Amino acid sequence: MAENESWRGKVGGMDEQEMIDFLAGNTVCRLGCLDGDGWPYVVPVWFEYSDDGFFIVPRERSIWAKYIQNDPRVSLCIDEAEGLRKVMVKGKAEIVEEANVGGKWVEIATRMSVRYLGVNGPDYLAPTLPEPRWLIFVHPEKMITWQGVDWAKRYKTTDWG
Repeated sequence: MAENESWRGKVGGMDEQEMIDFLAGNTVCRLGCLDGDGWPYVVPVWFEYSDDGFFIVPRERSIWAKYIQNDPRVSLCIDEAEGLRKVMVKGKAEIVEEANVGGKWVEIATRMSVRYLGVNGPDYLAPTLPEPRWLIFVHPEKMITWQGVDWAKRYKTTDWG
């Protein structure tokens, strides 16, 4: 890369470690699912990437958890403006736990609260622990990553045939 283009950053797909490091940050994920009428429904969520997939912890009354229960096809978009990093996922969601109090979701939500809110995260979470939550795991079928300020080669072609 030319000296004057260093502002573009590293351009191209992320390697596995770059992706893992990015997903360990506190970037909010947008989850897309299909509502009861087949329309796209998109909601911002906290997530945890582990076990080669994505844990998500919706509240009991999150209508989109029911949508996922009815149709497990989902998309995730985790991105940030700085460095234009992004991970896009197409996958199937598994309901690990229906809404409950004190399930496996508590440990995961506690880690998320620290990641997103810092050391006081558990103070935010603690008063809401009696509120039931679901635990959903997204199994990726396809993941696309990108970083840097440039277009992918497939967009640069002059062959419009």
